Amino acid sequence: MVEASEHCYLIGIGSNMRVPGIGNPRAVIIHAVDAVAELGLDVAAVSRVIETRPVGPASRNYANAAAIVYTQLDPPQVLHRFKEIEAAFGRRHRGLRWRARPLDLDLVLWSGGIWVSPELAIPHPHFRTRPFVIRPAAEVAPGWKDPVTGLTLRQLAFRGA
Repeated sequence: MVEASEHCYLIGIGSNMRVPGIGNPRAVIIHAVDAVAELGLDVAAVSRVIETRPVGPASRNYANAAAIVYTQLDPPQVLHRFKEIEAAFGRRHRGLRWRARPLDLDLVLWSGGIWVSPELAIPHPHFRTRPFVIRPAAEVAPGWKDPVTGLTLRQLAFRGA
């Protein structure tokens, strides 16, 4: 049961590197979901893991998924927890675009609508144009409306199909 003070987030999860002690990118996704739960976020739903081609110069395919999580933490607090998880999985160089990475956790949507600060923008600025985000997201939250366009994730996925 969700309390009124709780926030709901749609998160994107991606990996295109093996992580020692965990395994291939698909295994990384599964372990990342467990790590999110261990940090006190209530994982309500997780999509299937899909394999996608890389954007930019990365040469390895990605494993991608989406999840719905509930927590009383506000967006900056969740971002901080996600950076801790990414670091624990071996991510070292945040900010290098389109590079291979052991784990990428993104805040895609938030039940509060829009959040903008120097370190964080929700909705994720590029999620509408990325099938590797939209497809898994529409699987776990097809009726969730993008606060900018007013379209549901199902509609966005259909447009990008």
